[in-house]
Amino acid sequence: MYYATLCLFMILIITVLIIVLIIKALRKYINSKPAREEKNQNARNLGEVIRAYRTENKMTQEFVAEQLGVSRQAVSKWESGASDPSTTNLIALAKLFKIDPEELIRSITY
Repeated sequence: MYYATLCLFMILIITVLIIVLIIKALRKYINSKPAREEKNQNARNLGEVIRAYRTENKMTQEFVAEQLGVSRQAVSKWESGASDPSTTNLIALAKLFKIDPEELIRSITY
């Protein structure tokens, strides 16, 4: 009898701890909304800059992808903000667009 009561008590304590941890995680997630929104905004801006330079240079996504050795879908994701290019690819994009990598980064507005 004592063992069964002890087991139930331990299960109750573990359940309460799990609920507390879930509540803490949810609060942290909710409070990080501004940071997530800022990150999404920056990603869209980088994509807009890449698209602007690509179209200004009359290049297709497929051409850019071939020159950088990535898929056309990767270029599309960069431009839509679904993902960001690596530092290596950013430098390669700048060279392809015949601009300094710093100029490409400075074109991003916050």
